[in-house]
Amino acid sequence: MQAVVFHDHGGPEVLEVVEIPAPVPTAAEVRIRVEAVALNHLDIWVRQGLPGPPVPMPHLLGSEIAGTILEVGEGAAESGLAGPDGEPALPGLYGEPVYVGQRVVLAPMTSCRECEFCRKDLDSLCLEGYQIFGYQRQGGYAEEVAMPADVCFPLGPDDDPVGWSAIPLTFMTAWRMLHTQAHLQSGESVLVHAAGSGVGTAAIQIAKQAGATVYATASTPEKRKKGLELGADAAFGYAEPDFAETIRDLTDGRGVDVLFEHIGSDVWDQNLKCLARGGRLVTCGATTGGTVTLDLRYLFVKQMHLIGSYMGSRGELLKVIEGVRAGDFVPVVDRVFPLAEAAEAHRYLKDRAQFGKVVLQP
Repeated sequence: MQAVVFHDHGGPEVLEVVEIPAPVPTAAEVRIRVEAVALNHLDIWVRQGLPGPPVPMPHLLGSEIAGTILEVGEGAAESGLAGPDGEPALPGLYGEPVYVGQRVVLAPMTSCRECEFCRKDLDSLCLEGYQIFGYQRQGGYAEEVAMPADVCFPLGPDDDPVGWSAIPLTFMTAWRMLHTQAHLQSGESVLVHAAGSGVGTAAIQIAKQAGATVYATASTPEKRKKGLELGADAAFGYAEPDFAETIRDLTDGRGVDVLFEHIGSDVWDQNLKCLARGGRLVTCGATTGGTVTLDLRYLFVKQMHLIGSYMGSRGELLKVIEGVRAGDFVPVVDRVFPLAEAAEAHRYLKDRAQFGKVVLQP
């Protein structure tokens, strides 16, 4: 089968289209025909050599996967679960049976499910190893993958795999940032950076659904227009000389209650100037760099909160899925590339040419 791998860290050119054997599922796994795998900036960082433990080589990227189950592991015979026609099944993400022929979307991560944090639905703090597909574990840049059955969520046969692949990591991350970490309330105001990014498009929708006033930044007039169409109340450029002044003008000098941040050092100083007294800055990334400076006096006088956030949990993903099913959240897909053009898709994402998600299809 065809897959895209890299053997050494580097630029998009290290991504190779290769033929590899079809995967064989273990007893608790399923073999899946990949129908769509969405890109994230994590893919770029891992390919370049993200600081941290070494990734398994050769490496398959891809955290957000949707497809159809081709085979279930031998554990299905002893699971006590069955599909609609009595076929053997394994327990899925929330205990539902998953079986051959079923279309599924995958949670982008695994955890032990037993430590003190997993028991509190704080999976991303897992003591035994929170692993993201395409990072600490092999991902979905392939025609087929073998994955644990308990990360699979059943979809309907008519559900669009491209759209669903654009949901799990992106929306789960944004939900955790805004609700679990920043405790966003109806009537508050939010500044969402990089409205054209996958996580930015998710954050705008989640914040609006929560009853917040949403201000958004984006790099081009076209992206700002799309941000407004998605629900933002105002949009402007984060490359402006002083976007903090724009926020002060929009909020009558008050600032915003929550700042949704994932850009990093380039905007850090102005970010703090955007916050209202008692405001919360929640961050999940550092696209332009992770080293910043901070005047502690400014922090404690205004009693601001600086909050880190990393991925999410099964419970938070369920909230997202329920929101999608209810029509509150809609995945935004900018462009679909063939799997063999993964390197070009990486260049496209790196150039920030997209509004929404970039997806690969085998």
